[in-house]
Amino acid sequence: MADDHAVVRHGLRQILADEFKRAAFGEARNAQEALDLVWKENWDIAILDITMPGRSGLDVLREIKKSKPRLPVLVLSMHPENQFAVRVLKRGASGYMTKESAPVELVGAVKKVMAGAGICECGK
Repeated sequence: MADDHAVVRHGLRQILADEFKRAAFGEARNAQEALDLVWKENWDIAILDITMPGRSGLDVLREIKKSKPRLPVLVLSMHPENQFAVRVLKRGASGYMTKESAPVELVGAVKKVMAGAGICECGK
């Protein structure tokens, strides 16, 4: 999980840990930490914010797709779908959701993305 807000990372971990009991989590506060985690570990999914200190989440997405093209990336952002969804999907993200989504929607999206299905709240 990459997000510059500790409370968001903690909330994501809580939501996902309730559903994925045996999951291991990595947390990154910025783009470089996110890339370091992706390069060092074999994750099942990356959850990425767009707006972080330093390089943007779009840059991180590009780097992830270069080094680990099969790693599913779910972008979870405060930005409305009409601003970024199409861009991140074209760059290889498996899905896009806003932080306004309900926890149950996040869990469902993670399951879909890990199963190989893309998701987007586009038009919601």
